[in-house]
Amino acid sequence: MTYWIRCVGILLSLGLASEITYYFYKKLKHNYPRDGTKNTSGIFNEILFFPDKLVACKAYFEAKTGCQVANCSYTHEETGLRTLVNYIRGAKQTLDVCVFCICCHELADVVVEAYEKGVVVRVMVDNEQLEISGSQVGKLRRKGIQVRHDYSSFLLHHKFVVIDNQILITGSLNWTRSAITGNHENIIITNNPELCVPFQAEFDKLWDLYEPSKHLK
Repeated sequence: MTYWIRCVGILLSLGLASEITYYFYKKLKHNYPRDGTKNTSGIFNEILFFPDKLVACKAYFEAKTGCQVANCSYTHEETGLRTLVNYIRGAKQTLDVCVFCICCHELADVVVEAYEKGVVVRVMVDNEQLEISGSQVGKLRRKGIQVRHDYSSFLLHHKFVVIDNQILITGSLNWTRSAITGNHENIIITNNPELCVPFQAEFDKLWDLYEPSKHLK
């Protein structure tokens, strides 16, 4: 009898230990986001990988009535592009964009949207990409957004965005449809000041360096 009591006690102890272990596993998992960086002091890091397998349905995400198309050929799930658009849409005061080129109309549209709601928007692109096929730079300028470019035979090859001086988006992704839906690309999104501050300083430096009046012939 004593033997069986001991066995039951051992089993109960193992069960309790398993529950405790699982509890701490959940706590640990909660504190570590997908990229494995510990989430402390309100700092977040998010990583996006491309290509997006499908294009998101704009009506589903943005129209008041949602998507009304039966058997819609677009996805109703979040994509990397939708996540990127949502971060940019969240800008409240400033939006600084420094990218090689801008050909993706969804990204150009959300930049225009930010500008029209009162966000101070500054855009920089490579001088050789201003008028390439599909370039959205003309649309941005027609809307009143300041767009500057380099005056160099070398490339302005940055791909980063700083939102409200607090959120950094950077990685390999060019703002083109082929990069988003075809290429293997990556983006890191963070509010870590140790990363945001130097990128903001780099943007401010380039913005001043390529002020048009300084390059009049």
